[in-house]
Amino acid sequence: MTTLDGPRLAPASGQPAEALVIFLHGYGADGNDLIDIGRAFQPYLPTVSFVSPHAPEPCAMAPMGRQWFDLTLRDPTEYWRGVTKAGPVLNRFIDEERDRLQLAEDRIVLVGFSQGTMMALYVGLRRQPGIGGIVGYSGKLAGAEHLAEVPRPTPPITLIHGDQDQVLPVENLTEATNALGAAEIPVEFHIRPGLGHGIDQKGLQLGLGAIKGALGL
Repeated sequence: MTTLDGPRLAPASGQPAEALVIFLHGYGADGNDLIDIGRAFQPYLPTVSFVSPHAPEPCAMAPMGRQWFDLTLRDPTEYWRGVTKAGPVLNRFIDEERDRLQLAEDRIVLVGFSQGTMMALYVGLRRQPGIGGIVGYSGKLAGAEHLAEVPRPTPPITLIHGDQDQVLPVENLTEATNALGAAEIPVEFHIRPGLGHGIDQKGLQLGLGAIKGALGL
């Protein structure tokens, strides 16, 4: 099985990590794309370690980037097939990082962007025992019809999306929150006015707040 790796940040405190935030990048990027968010968060989360793994596959549309799974945009089932295929690789990476840092499962938060949000929701909702939380930016919920299989209780979920997103339109946020609500899975969501497919300063603040809440910091 493929082994993931990527940039890491040790706790700013200089002490052993008390928690871990794992960033999951979007299609065509790599782990370097999100690790700077960890640097921005370090002063506010000094006891937390950060890691941003490179997705397992070279990106078909961006040869210098990576992908969690291929996108043809022609097959409506490809998101579900993609997350289920990439899920075991990501789960093994989470296991390895958890054990390396000697952390409990509930001290882990997954933060995804775009395709990384699809992975965060798929993997984060199904790990047992449950992780600390999930934060998803500009993403989509793959396999809403499979939510009945998700173990309970679920970790806290925060979804953030720009209302001018042309890549994954904000309707994906509505669909995700409706499906999660129908499955009685609590979710907090925020729509950022005027924002495209990206993360703005307010979104960073919301994400930081969600991480702090999930970890009780």
